[in-house]
Amino acid sequence: MQITIIAPVLGEENNGTTVATFNLINSLRDKGHKVNVVCGDEFRQGQEGFYILPQLSLGPIDPIVKANNVVLARFDKNIIREACKGSDVVHVTMPLFLGARVGKFIKNELKIPVTGGFHAQAENFSSHVFNLMNNKVFNKFIYRRYNKGLYQYCDAVHYPTQFIRDLFENHVGATNGYVISNGVRDTFYKTAVERPDHLKNKKVILFTGRLSKEKSHHILVRAVSLSKYENDIQLVFAGQGPREKAIKKLSKKLLTNQPIIKFFSFKELNDMINIADLYVHPSEIEIEAISCLEAIKCGKVPVIANSPSCATKAFALDDRSLFRVNDARNLSDKIDYWFDHPEELTKMGKIYSQSPVVDSVEKCMDKMEMMLTEVIESAQERDYILQG
Repeated sequence: MQITIIAPVLGEENNGTTVATFNLINSLRDKGHKVNVVCGDEFRQGQEGFYILPQLSLGPIDPIVKANNVVLARFDKNIIREACKGSDVVHVTMPLFLGARVGKFIKNELKIPVTGGFHAQAENFSSHVFNLMNNKVFNKFIYRRYNKGLYQYCDAVHYPTQFIRDLFENHVGATNGYVISNGVRDTFYKTAVERPDHLKNKKVILFTGRLSKEKSHHILVRAVSLSKYENDIQLVFAGQGPREKAIKKLSKKLLTNQPIIKFFSFKELNDMINIADLYVHPSEIEIEAISCLEAIKCGKVPVIANSPSCATKAFALDDRSLFRVNDARNLSDKIDYWFDHPEELTKMGKIYSQSPVVDSVEKCMDKMEMMLTEVIESAQERDYILQG
């Protein structure tokens, strides 16, 4: 089959959405399908199968976009029509910006089946732009706009977790939803790694992900400052983003050992996960958190925010891996518990590494291919009935 993937935001593989998008692109191509990709990344101009849209400017919001190291694609009928020519199905990765305009055009004008990915909670948008992350009325409005702009035109919707499907359908009603994890790459696995000198005799706590407001890194910094092991703890933030300066400023004020903050390659990240003693995910907003699943696959015990807006809490095997959201003291108590009980930490790490919540990318991409195939077959059946 021929598939066009439209990515309103793509960029480098330094965030979960982009990694998930390339997992799908590469898997479909490896299976022999023809895949066109539409995005706004000028540096991909000339790459086979890529169609580059002009970049979208949002005026005063542009600095926020730039701080997140991404560009936004602008709607252009001619380029999109060319990219979709001959396609059996079009998959739109998110409902923001370009994604809010393209569904109607593809469905009604190009007459091609459409599927949509759900990679952006309303809270992701409201936290970055309007500082209204916890405003239920505004977030409900955003979810309804998502539906009006994209999902009402979709023949199927991909939800990475049941959590986000339930949340969205609670606002807009039932959809033809497929709950499919984005999966964990086989580049992440449990292995013995020798610690570098600067991490020897340290209790290493790792967080992986974008350094943005909704990830609540400040709670982790404060929790470490309250720990009885504070002098021995080395925090590692594996990621990039607009909150880096704020994290460093708070850490200088509260911590003995300043955190390591950097973007890691897949190989470097796998080594760091295996070095770490504990993985902490303080995020208040999360659709899935593949980063947490990567740590679990490598045999790390997670400590996760028990947030009503976070799917990641479902990965916890018991209450010792959950803390009250935005409660630094409670998180500190959980950190101290695990460091007080090293044998239990080792035992539970082995149990977590076998957790059924971790699916391979290959298995998940097979399910994505099946979703696309079923949408195409349903569209062909409808056309046959109409023509008959």
